[in-house]
Amino acid sequence: MTEINKDLQNERKKCTFNIEELTEFVYGGPEKTQERRERENFLLSKKELFEGVPEEYLSHKDKYEQCIRKSVIIFQLFRQMQNEGKMTVSNYRDVVTQILGSTLVRDGSPLGLHYIMFMPTIITQANDEQQAKWLPRSWNCNIIGSYAQTELGHGTFVRGLETTATYDPSTKEFDLHSPSLTSYKWWPGGLGHTANYCILIAQLYTKGKCHGIHPFIVQLRDEETHVPLPGIKIGDIGAKLGLNEVNNGFLGFDHVRIPRDQMLMKHAQVLEDGTYIKSLNSKLNYGPMVFTRVVIVFDVANYLCKAATIATRYSAVRRQSQKKPGEQECQILDYLTQQHKIFPAIATCHALRIAGKKLWDTFNTINEQLIGGNLERLPELHALACCLKAVSTSDAAQCVERCRLACGGHGYMLSSNLPLTYGLVTAACTYEGENTVMLLQTARFLAKTWQQVDSIKLTPTVEYLKYSANEGCRKWENSVEQIIEAFKIISMKKIQSCVKDMENRVSSGTSFEDAWNMSSVQLVSAAEAHCRVIILSTFNEEIKEKSKNASPELAVVLNQLLELYTVYWALEKSGDLMQYTCISKEDLEGLRWWYEDILIQLRPNAVGVVDAFDIRDDFLHSTLGAYDGRVYERLMEEALKCPLNADVVNVSFHKYLKPFLRGKL
Repeated sequence: MTEINKDLQNERKKCTFNIEELTEFVYGGPEKTQERRERENFLLSKKELFEGVPEEYLSHKDKYEQCIRKSVIIFQLFRQMQNEGKMTVSNYRDVVTQILGSTLVRDGSPLGLHYIMFMPTIITQANDEQQAKWLPRSWNCNIIGSYAQTELGHGTFVRGLETTATYDPSTKEFDLHSPSLTSYKWWPGGLGHTANYCILIAQLYTKGKCHGIHPFIVQLRDEETHVPLPGIKIGDIGAKLGLNEVNNGFLGFDHVRIPRDQMLMKHAQVLEDGTYIKSLNSKLNYGPMVFTRVVIVFDVANYLCKAATIATRYSAVRRQSQKKPGEQECQILDYLTQQHKIFPAIATCHALRIAGKKLWDTFNTINEQLIGGNLERLPELHALACCLKAVSTSDAAQCVERCRLACGGHGYMLSSNLPLTYGLVTAACTYEGENTVMLLQTARFLAKTWQQVDSIKLTPTVEYLKYSANEGCRKWENSVEQIIEAFKIISMKKIQSCVKDMENRVSSGTSFEDAWNMSSVQLVSAAEAHCRVIILSTFNEEIKEKSKNASPELAVVLNQLLELYTVYWALEKSGDLMQYTCISKEDLEGLRWWYEDILIQLRPNAVGVVDAFDIRDDFLHSTLGAYDGRVYERLMEEALKCPLNADVVNVSFHKYLKPFLRGKL
């Protein structure tokens, strides 16, 4: 058995709560925790997953090929769980996020979009007959799908997409065409060389009229030979900051024909004669997007858990400088500045997980209402998904980078897994909806809601607007509840200010569109403030409820994490507090003292809290964050794997360097 670093041993001895109890809190109870570990055991039993040259030393082509080899092994787990009845609609999201978050496919998987978007789109957008045809083949991976929406020239502005699907009633077919270079699909995961089918989002034309974007299922490659079908131009888009194993692709069509029944027709239809039947509500297409954004929130929370674990364990092992002359060098985790970098990240892991669950529960609730024909809360769901996607990815990216910086120069090593983790998280800030645009989508809903605040029944996530509109200044007190109330007031007043400014501009002759653009910076800020209310309120409610059934020792730690996260954001937004609430400078000073005190209180349990994330070394894949704390030994072991170290003298010395040194070049 590997010897554990003594500093880490001492940290674990200081832990005041039962780590397994916190693990079960994180993953939803003993049963789900056990299911998760069983899935991990299956993956770890596949020894061939650990063979081969480390990925950082491979070419782009070799990385893809190795990832396909690993992905096929890993996704056998899905098939096995399906055959055994262990993967259902209720746990589908948990399984997907766990497998795709596994660092056995460290830089993403080209099969991911098949599960995250291809199948969910068939489930939510295809009619019964289409589902019967396509879902079994997709579920069993007899076909592999991608989701082709974003184009070279258009991304978040979906209405601007150029790819066309023109219906021909004489043949009962759609003609798919890419009219320009900018209309080529660009970015879909797995599209380059992996998928043989895709969901295509294209502008629908029938009887000479455009009816906007609609989804189609399209075969891209021959199922036997994998050769692209006639008229289809397809390939990989090349190397990126991260996600280099996802096989993001490009796709163009030169008048490719598909049968009429390959337009997904659960909501809108094209009849055989070309007659177009409109969907009851265009927002019914939100389903796959919301599911994807739920997965993204959980994804970035999982990546942040890894970063926080690495930074915390490393900070317990790393000793540097003396607090006082003559003393032993200090664990850097003892420095308050180090705690300030890492501990908010740990709290954010919990806050984002709980917010993701809130979004998932809301999604399921509203889906049930949709089945009954109630579309009232669709705009709310869309607004919630947009802002949570934007804020969670932005916060996670900042926290991961702070964790990397907390590890100093060693955090810059790829073997730390922090640079790669940052590349994965920061990518989420732009894919599936660029964050600024996402916040503006939420702002549109908030502005419309504010204009009707006195005349309509507010939906649950914005009910606080009516309450906050009547909230006056009251004496400040340092409590989580007071801070949440303050954020509600900030959100309400920012929305009110935006609407007022736009109305004033419009009344003075400015068009609504220009007034919106001129107010857009404020609108983004208002949408973020609203999202902070959602995350803080949800985190508070969940911790208060769970603490009732937790052991007293764990309840203390959970409330410390809640307080830390809440006070951290109060200090981060101190300018807003000063502008919109009755907080004083003295009150802010009290918040700073409170924050520093929580850091000190949490310090003895820091390692225990990240241990509770229960991330095995094989999935953490970090020289700095392994459970045993053998940081320096692991760094050297990884360095010796570098192909440059295979030869004592590299061939370039004799070929280039020696002639240069002797002046013979």
